[in-house]
Amino acid sequence: MAFSAADLQRRHELEGAPDPFPSLAPAPAPVAPAASSNGHPDTSSVDAFPSLAPAAPANNAKPASSWGAAPRVKATASKQPLHSDSFTLSVVDLSSAGRDGKPTTLGEVMKHVVSQYKIKLEASTNQKSRQTTFYLKSESLKELDKAKRALLAALSPVVTLTLHAPASTIPTIIGPKGATLKQVRDQTNVKIDIPRKDTLQSNGQTNGSAPASGTATPAPPADDEEEPTIPITITGPQPAALEAQALINERIATRRSRATQHVRDIPPHVLPFIIPRRATFQEAAEGADVTLSLKAAAHEITVSGDREGVVRVVESIKSAVTYFTNEITSFKITLPKRQHRLLTGKGAEEIYAKSKCAVVIANIEEPGDEITVWGKPADLAAGMSAVMEKANSAYIHEFPLPGPISFSRQLLTYMVRVGYPETLAAAHPGVSVYTPPASSLEKASVLNVDLVGEKRAVDNAVSQVSQLIGKLIGATKDVPIDWLVHRIINSHKNAKKIKAFHEQHNVLVFFPPESAEQSTVLLVYDPTSPNASPSPVEKASKLEEVEKELLKLAKDAADVKTVTITVEKKWHDAVVGKNGTTLNAIIGEDKTLSVKFGADAGDASTEDVILIRGVSADVTRATKEIEKIVEDAKNDEIVSGHITEFEIDREYVGRIVGAQGAGVNRLRDTLGVKIDFQDEADEKEEKTVKKKKSAVVQKVKVKIVGRKENVEEAKKRIIAQAERLADETSEVLKIPHQYHSSLIGQSGKYVIRLEEKYGVKITFPRESSETGEGKTREVLKADEVLVKGGRKGVASAKSELLEAVEFEKESNNVAKFTVPSRSVARILGKSGATINQIKDETGAQIDVDKATEDSSKTNIQVRGTKTAIAEAKAAILAISEQVAEETTVTINVESKYHRTLIGAGGQGLRDLILRCGGPTDPKIQAGLVRFPRQGEPSDEVRLRGEPKLVAKLQAELESTVAVLKDRIVLGVEVPAAQHRSLIGRGGQHLTDLQNKTGAQVQFPGSRSYNNVGEPENVDELGDVDPANLVKVSGTRAACEKAVAELKGSIKPPAAESISAKLNVPLKYHHAVAQQGNFFRSLRTYGVQVEQSKQAKGPAVPVRPAPSSDTTTSARIDDPDEDTVSVEAQWQVVANYQDAEEGDAEWTFKARDQEGLEKALKLTQEAIEHAEKMSHVGFLTLPDRSTFPRIVGSKGANVAKLRAESGADITVSREDNTIVIVGSETAIHIAKDAILKTTAQRPARGGRNRD
Repeated sequence: MAFSAADLQRRHELEGAPDPFPSLAPAPAPVAPAASSNGHPDTSSVDAFPSLAPAAPANNAKPASSWGAAPRVKATASKQPLHSDSFTLSVVDLSSAGRDGKPTTLGEVMKHVVSQYKIKLEASTNQKSRQTTFYLKSESLKELDKAKRALLAALSPVVTLTLHAPASTIPTIIGPKGATLKQVRDQTNVKIDIPRKDTLQSNGQTNGSAPASGTATPAPPADDEEEPTIPITITGPQPAALEAQALINERIATRRSRATQHVRDIPPHVLPFIIPRRATFQEAAEGADVTLSLKAAAHEITVSGDREGVVRVVESIKSAVTYFTNEITSFKITLPKRQHRLLTGKGAEEIYAKSKCAVVIANIEEPGDEITVWGKPADLAAGMSAVMEKANSAYIHEFPLPGPISFSRQLLTYMVRVGYPETLAAAHPGVSVYTPPASSLEKASVLNVDLVGEKRAVDNAVSQVSQLIGKLIGATKDVPIDWLVHRIINSHKNAKKIKAFHEQHNVLVFFPPESAEQSTVLLVYDPTSPNASPSPVEKASKLEEVEKELLKLAKDAADVKTVTITVEKKWHDAVVGKNGTTLNAIIGEDKTLSVKFGADAGDASTEDVILIRGVSADVTRATKEIEKIVEDAKNDEIVSGHITEFEIDREYVGRIVGAQGAGVNRLRDTLGVKIDFQDEADEKEEKTVKKKKSAVVQKVKVKIVGRKENVEEAKKRIIAQAERLADETSEVLKIPHQYHSSLIGQSGKYVIRLEEKYGVKITFPRESSETGEGKTREVLKADEVLVKGGRKGVASAKSELLEAVEFEKESNNVAKFTVPSRSVARILGKSGATINQIKDETGAQIDVDKATEDSSKTNIQVRGTKTAIAEAKAAILAISEQVAEETTVTINVESKYHRTLIGAGGQGLRDLILRCGGPTDPKIQAGLVRFPRQGEPSDEVRLRGEPKLVAKLQAELESTVAVLKDRIVLGVEVPAAQHRSLIGRGGQHLTDLQNKTGAQVQFPGSRSYNNVGEPENVDELGDVDPANLVKVSGTRAACEKAVAELKGSIKPPAAESISAKLNVPLKYHHAVAQQGNFFRSLRTYGVQVEQSKQAKGPAVPVRPAPSSDTTTSARIDDPDEDTVSVEAQWQVVANYQDAEEGDAEWTFKARDQEGLEKALKLTQEAIEHAEKMSHVGFLTLPDRSTFPRIVGSKGANVAKLRAESGADITVSREDNTIVIVGSETAIHIAKDAILKTTAQRPARGGRNRD
């Protein structure tokens, strides 16, 4: 009987790691032994059975012989490299021939192998030595290896070998997801059977050997742990069976070099003495690679690594455990439970470090105050001292939560759910907060919160907790809601409603954990919210409102009921299903059901019950389903009971199984069935005979076990997939290699689109390896493309690919030509600008080869349509020809003239080119004249272009330089204060001056000022301030003319001004200055004012706070239909009541006496006017809608109001207040006038009268 890798995994409790159907791609395998010349295989001979994995020989050399000492048959020369091999057999065994339709003679065997594989096969028999030598040739090394393996299998006897493998090595032999076992099977084509572990134990054959037709290998000696062994049976042709045996032995040897052992059941009081000795145990390994890991909860130490080192370390640990067990003693002391917290974790480590004693404490949840101190008798006194010191090292406060106990639980639930202990500890550094464990909540009569730390910090924390509890009194409430509907109420659907409870009612909702199955929901009026009310009535009201909403949600959510059905305990597993799969299906995705079995159902009298609780409709459904499952189980229609078997073609198995078993695993997980592909060496073969040719169609039996409906569905899917694969066809298209990249597209986007559109696989060839085979699985030539898939999809994809090829032939023409290397730079342009422009204009793709130093020509390749190629080539050759006709001239121009010739922003150079009749295009101009770059110590200026234009440029440059050589520099004194006016806005005046005179004028501070040189008349300038020295350069006549113009533009110094002083009270400063308008008006008379002091206070008093008695109405006594009532606020304060005292001295400077007298008169009048501004009124209107009416067009209305009332009126731009300043009478007149204006209806846009 054959077993799949999945069966073997389950037998040996390895589920989850191996998979019986990994990727079917060939994998490399270790070298195996081959047959010796005496007819009996030599298992130690590497020459007899080499590795059968395909390998690429280096440098196309023939592979070295690995199948015997006979001379190699050399490969004949051909286009494809020909691979050859040979081997010799002393005995040809045809004992298995003639069975199951197999060939009966050596000749028929050879013909059968030749028909199956693409090889040439010859045989030669030596009558003296009775040896037969076989010669094989093939273009494919892979086909050669397959044929060689098949021939050896057909000519060798079938044997059965038994190998005893230690139980711990079975996972290594099977490998991850069955990959290793599958690899051995595929490589050797033998049947490997690893029996079930539980079967071996039940039969008492754990270390025995099963009977076999071949020679059984002896069981290896038991190791130090007396590990049981598992007999592995290998059946197949003798060479392949021996190869498989060697491969498995290699894996066993690798696995057995390492070991893992456990030191278990270390006494809890001894473990603290063992842990610090880790370094000692590591030394016992004597340099071996050993790892130690501690499981403190299980009192266990695990040692892994090199086998010998592991044994030494384990012995050292056991010796230490025995020593301390005999040497240490103990005493017990009683300490309050709250102090126990200080004696665990780091506290226990500190006690051990100080006294060499260990402390053993009972679980904090268990009753009792006793602790036990262990140590050597001499250390116990120090241990006692260390324990008491640590127990009293921190202040502990037990804070009892107020009762009744139900309220205490509510408080504790709130604190835990909002993370209050962590928040409290963070707010009080050094304080640790401990809450009672969840397991003690139901039994405890009093709940305490322990606070540990320094006393002052703990007291502060206690105070904060007390404040919180005070706020929580009357702020909590339990709402009874069946726990089964909690998930529905607290679902995403109701998330906004739950959130709204807090936002609108300040109430937090806490649902208990689903695993607790508690049918209460806690409501808490959030005490930390800034909107929280201290009123108990408010808290109770909000909690009741949320309670009503929650109960309404619960009522809408479900109608819950409980049903108990009687089911014998033996059928419970059928209801649960494997790994709970059936029960999960019954409960459903929403999980609104609770299903409990036996004792968990709450009936202590019997375990033959199942309790179902949940939504009424779901309970009814689940009851029916469970009864049906139980009935099926009673009728032997259990989950793994229905079996179906069918066959599919072997060639489709790999695709159905998928990479690493992905496809078959998906079916198993989805349908919960077991699928086994029985691919045995002696499986039945079906023959289909065709004219002049016979082929063998191999079948694979598929066995599916599971529920009947699931099994049928899995069978349906596998057969459907096999039919799709049977419909699959492939076609090789001849497409020139030059078009492949265009058809594939960037990152394969075009070919991927075709594959997804038609459901096919399109394979393009890659670069060939040294063996002549492509890197793809299919052997493709450089101009071949493989399309594989359904017939219809392949036909459609082929059609579209060929259409794309025709398009590429039309649009992917290629033209190659050369240009002089010296023209490449001009063709490319600056940063590729020129070549990119040609690409954009023509739509062609242009590739320019890099020119070598010794090459005078550069290759250019252009791709695209014929038209695009012609246009691009013409444009490139035009530039090349232009460069060929160009001439280059170099002239020397002193560097001091370069800046002048180039001009500001290159304008001088552009003007020079235009004067000589050069091009206007800046790109073409850029290459005509080249000056040395800034910093280059050179005077050479290069001219390159059309000969006539270059000659004109040369003549013009030489002429201009000759003029510049006659240039002089003159200096002229111009007061620095007048420089700005002479330069003008944007340099306009300066430009006009230079154009008018033909000279260059440099003012101090300009970039070229220092480069101009020293003036000729520097001696005449003498003591002139450098800030006033302006340089003029150019011809003598131009310079003299410019100097004269500059001197004529200098304004004479102003005459000495006359002045007067006047004291102005600081409190009137703002009223007189009028926000600076007064001083600007004085400047019109040529008067400047300097002030000895500035007023610091505001211009007007601050507006007082509004009050109810300040509201006034704009209603007139007898309002007519043209008026409306406007409510406004009117506030009046004294203007100068808080003003700054004292005077400021104003100094008036004028050009003449008349202007000075007029300024003094205006100032005096302004002071007198300010004296009359005794009050400030603040008129606040409801809105700003009437402000445009008050201001009027361009301020006409407000100006009229100022004139009529004599008050200053300021309409704010920021608020609805109008500030009125003046005498008490004036501000009231202005106020009344404004209100009257606002009360009138607008002439246009008003409401229609009834």
